[in-house]
Amino acid sequence: MATEPPVAGQAPVAAGPPVAAQVLAGSVPPVDELAVAALAEIEGTGQLAPAGQPPAAVATASAEVSVPSPRQPLSQDLEEEFAQALAGQSVEQLIADSAVSIRRGALEPQSQHSGRVVAVGREDVFVELGGREQGSLPLRLFEQPPEPGSSIEVVVERFNAEDGLYVLSLPQKPVEVDDWGDLREGMLVEARVTAYNSGGLECRVNNLRAFIPASQVALYRVEDLQQYVGQTLTCVVTEANRQRRNLVLSHRAVLERQREEAREQLLASLQPGQIREGTVRRLTDFGAFVDLGGVDGLLHVSQLAWFRVQHPSEVLSEGQRIQVRIEKVDPVTKKISLTYRDLQENPWAQAATKYPPQSVVRGKVTKLMDYGAFVELERGIEGLVHISELSHKRVWRVSDVVKEGDEVEALVLSVDPQAQRISLSLKALAPLPQPSKTEAAAEQAEQAEGPQQPTAQSEQPAPPPKRKPPKPKPEKPLLGGLDRPAKGHGFGLKW
Repeated sequence: MATEPPVAGQAPVAAGPPVAAQVLAGSVPPVDELAVAALAEIEGTGQLAPAGQPPAAVATASAEVSVPSPRQPLSQDLEEEFAQALAGQSVEQLIADSAVSIRRGALEPQSQHSGRVVAVGREDVFVELGGREQGSLPLRLFEQPPEPGSSIEVVVERFNAEDGLYVLSLPQKPVEVDDWGDLREGMLVEARVTAYNSGGLECRVNNLRAFIPASQVALYRVEDLQQYVGQTLTCVVTEANRQRRNLVLSHRAVLERQREEAREQLLASLQPGQIREGTVRRLTDFGAFVDLGGVDGLLHVSQLAWFRVQHPSEVLSEGQRIQVRIEKVDPVTKKISLTYRDLQENPWAQAATKYPPQSVVRGKVTKLMDYGAFVELERGIEGLVHISELSHKRVWRVSDVVKEGDEVEALVLSVDPQAQRISLSLKALAPLPQPSKTEAAAEQAEQAEGPQQPTAQSEQPAPPPKRKPPKPKPEKPLLGGLDRPAKGHGFGLKW
């Protein structure tokens, strides 16, 4: 047997097989001797005593440490704990059940978990999911490699029994697919568009052929599908039929999911009074819909400008970038009300200075009502001419005096900038009406006669009115009645 070179101050140590090799060979020395040898190595003596003859130093250490022999029976407490752990099962059965659970995987596919990064390799990231469950996911899914020990959210795709690891992915990230066994409906994959036809896009997921219908390419209808050829799109598997080799994908589902997430985040950040920039997406008769970056808000026609707007196209156009202010956000219906005119200069702010009372203004009649006519003085400022202020004569209908589109001059009666009201008058600037010939002649005659002088007779009180005399009573009783005949038989009547 070879010996190691002696160290200064120490006896040579006999080289021999390690303790593990002795255990495998079946030549295991007594437990006490093993403990003594271990203590000798720990203390640095380097002396392995032969069986039954320990050195003095080793014998002293062995006397202090008491190692129970494996041949001794377990204590009663240990036996009870061991029996409770087995719960009526054998050790072999527990090992078999554990192996089956490892082969099958305890986590459900498409379930989301929070894991701890254990290690970051050259191409994969290994994550601990709790207990003995571990998985891996490609490193390219991360924009920045995660730090070991950090927590990340992952989605379980499947269990790889050969490696004993779960195939993981990040939420809203595509999964690598090698064959039909890796495909499931609802999972995200990356598809490379190779061709197009009238029905949709032809693409490939690794080496598998797939198809994206035209209605599932984008959120809105796409007229030119050729623009997608050569692009790589993230899609949701909507149908995976291995027997028919039919793989149908949807890129629209991914866009809708992203839009919904962005919508929820944006709705949570919107507050009344905020000023946002958006794009006019659609014009209607009652207003315009503005895209605020994933969520649409309604800009009512009354909030477009300070002047009267018949249609939103008079102010805005589709695709125009504008700034709007948030008026109201309904958390239940998810509706957003916007305003555009409040970000523009209010013409009523200077109305009291530009149109003081008793000043003469000129404007255009824009609208006729039963109670008067509206006159536009400038864009955004209108005054009302009440029907009583149209003419000195009695006016039955407003259209008898003015028509829409007429240019008129009026006198400003009052201005209220807060209520945005201006009262105007047309008759104040119109000359008084001339009397007719008959009325003029009568007026001249009265002026010629002069004022009438009271007379003595006129000063006397007027006599009381005469009463009519009562009608005389008839001398003979009237014919007919209930107690005398009507004498109708004289005329051939049976009365």
